[in-house]
Amino acid sequence: MINIEDLTIEKISEGFRKKDFSATDITKAYLERVKKYDKEINSFITVCDDLALKEAEKRDKLISQNDFSLPLLGIPVGLKDLYLTKGIKTTAASKVLDNHIGQYDATAVERLKNAGAIILGKTNCDAWAHGSSGENSDFGPTRNPWNKEYIPGGSSSGSAACVTSGFAAFSTGTDTGSSILLPASFTNIVGLKPTYGLVSRYGIIAMASSLDSIGHFTKTVKDSALILNITAGIDGHDATLVEKREKDYSQGIEKGVKGLKIGIPKEYVEKGLDPQIHRTFKQSVEIFKKLGAQIKEVSLPHTEYAIAAYYIIQPSEVSSNLARYDGVRYGNPRDYFGDEAKRRILIGTFTLSAGYYDAYYKKAMQVRTLIKEDFEKVFESVNVLLTPVSPTPPWKLGEKVNDPLKMYLSDILTVSTNLSGIPGLAMPAGFTSNNLPIGIQLLGPHFSEKILFRAGFAFEQETKLFEKTPKL
Repeated sequence: MINIEDLTIEKISEGFRKKDFSATDITKAYLERVKKYDKEINSFITVCDDLALKEAEKRDKLISQNDFSLPLLGIPVGLKDLYLTKGIKTTAASKVLDNHIGQYDATAVERLKNAGAIILGKTNCDAWAHGSSGENSDFGPTRNPWNKEYIPGGSSSGSAACVTSGFAAFSTGTDTGSSILLPASFTNIVGLKPTYGLVSRYGIIAMASSLDSIGHFTKTVKDSALILNITAGIDGHDATLVEKREKDYSQGIEKGVKGLKIGIPKEYVEKGLDPQIHRTFKQSVEIFKKLGAQIKEVSLPHTEYAIAAYYIIQPSEVSSNLARYDGVRYGNPRDYFGDEAKRRILIGTFTLSAGYYDAYYKKAMQVRTLIKEDFEKVFESVNVLLTPVSPTPPWKLGEKVNDPLKMYLSDILTVSTNLSGIPGLAMPAGFTSNNLPIGIQLLGPHFSEKILFRAGFAFEQETKLFEKTPKL
């Protein structure tokens, strides 16, 4: 019997080498677990049973020949349903695209497949990635595996839930304002939002093009570095990519944090935090001190304007991107859009309209520049920043669904990361009194993912929180 929920990418690869199990064994174990438990969690929209098992057979031929040249050989993955997949349905969790079959693979998908990964299926999310809770999916909300009455965070809700549930070894996500960092924090796993321009957006359904960052979820920091080794780098399709990728993101990951300067932005911790979040964050700071890091209070003075700027820029780009879904070229008519999509289209169209562009969109872009400059100035004196991910723990299903403003404010500690384009690494930090996960995030300068992995790995090895899994 394989305890699939305890396995990391590293452990699965080691098991293949030792011939403890085959790729078919592992794939079947994941699929059986999905079949048994996912009706309650709703983390997958599409499950590719037959395709996954056929691919597993191909991987087993390489394993039998002791050919381990593919870094993700036989590793099962769940793909957020914004990633185009050739021959597999891609819906963006919206009824507008409920029968859309991709004609090609997104760059990230192609690279994962070429590295030997096995696609188990497409994961649930807020429709068009519009949401922080996973409740805006046209295919029903995803539930938090730690307590099914609570949300797992969004928009990459299914991607986070499937990893913490033991339905896949890792999953992909997108992050426009909180969509990887928040779900990782709420489900006790590791989520990476890479630097904007490091991982290709080609073949991934756009939400807000200047903010979208293409990342992933894993159980451990080392696994996260392994995935970035595969997905990062220019592809000739996405013109916003910069050739700044590292040769190996796991190199030096075990160096520790002794002497590393970690900044604590006072604007993120001074007020508005739930007492349990505040307590867990303070404990995390003490752990980094114990490990030898230098802690320094810093200031990001324009933080208070971030959420307002974000919710002007993002809907503006949403309204532009969703204009192509007119029911003529492909997909269903526009009356299939859900309430949240309609809300963002209306807000965005208004802010871009004649007479309001300068007052809203242009002003928001000016604020965005100031936020970016705040980070650049702070990183002159510290290596990384440490902050909470969310001001609150996960909330109950339905608690905020009828209050869009309250829902938008859940992104208050994450949107600056996207506005400035810097990378963020969310990871487990503790649990609430009722056993719901709490996360922290490490933020760094552009293209500093190696430093984030190094700091995150040190914290992870000290706490071992990744070893805790929910009982489904």
